[in-house]
Amino acid sequence: MARFDGKIAIVTGAASGIGAAIAKLLAREGAQVVAVDIDGDALLHDAANITNRVCDVTSNERIGALIAETVSRFGRVDLLFNNAGTGALAETPDLENDIWERVFAINVTAVMYACRAVIPHMRTQGGGVIVNTGSISGLFADYGFAAYNASKGALINFTRSLAIDHARDNIRVNAFCPGFIARTRLTAGLEATPVRPLWDQVIPMGRSGTADEMARVAAFLASDDASYITGSIVVADGGLTAHTGQPNLMAFMRGPA
Repeated sequence: MARFDGKIAIVTGAASGIGAAIAKLLAREGAQVVAVDIDGDALLHDAANITNRVCDVTSNERIGALIAETVSRFGRVDLLFNNAGTGALAETPDLENDIWERVFAINVTAVMYACRAVIPHMRTQGGGVIVNTGSISGLFADYGFAAYNASKGALINFTRSLAIDHARDNIRVNAFCPGFIARTRLTAGLEATPVRPLWDQVIPMGRSGTADEMARVAAFLASDDASYITGSIVVADGGLTAHTGQPNLMAFMRGPA
């Protein structure tokens, strides 16, 4: 029996990268998946157990209507994956208001809208699971990513708040924090640039992560195998944040390869 047989799941930001990988994994393991993205053309088409919905998750009315439609059609929502996200490269003096607001609208406010709409249904049905896609950039700072860092930090603490507020409702809420994941919407533009190899040099495992690896982390948090886990922030970064950032003296002592 698959882990998610009979489960109804909503995945936002499902047209590519981690969101698409989550949607495909859940569907393979028996869930009925509502895959949500603003880019309808890029959503997975003709995939078993996946229903595509075009939705701007920053609209309270639209995400609320989508969740209501899902409940009307399937009778419940068991799993919500808040995966839609965006970033902006700019130091604070150069950040324009609309860029800051857009990053927060997608990375934080949209998550609140979705959770606010789905939690009453999860309460009524006796429980559910919410998994938020955070980032190691919400735990530590990156040069030039003030808006992204701040928004993901807010998302991480919002996750903890949701978890303690709704634990007695049998609603588990966790976040996972990817490191550098290759070929997502946020990282695809770096693949052909000279800066791309720098990540592999500083990641202890020597490589970037994959969307499929992140999907497996998300699926674990949503599964019954994680039944006593709530309010947790799970890092999946190949060991990157285990490092203080200081120079590698062992490599220096060994000398050139």
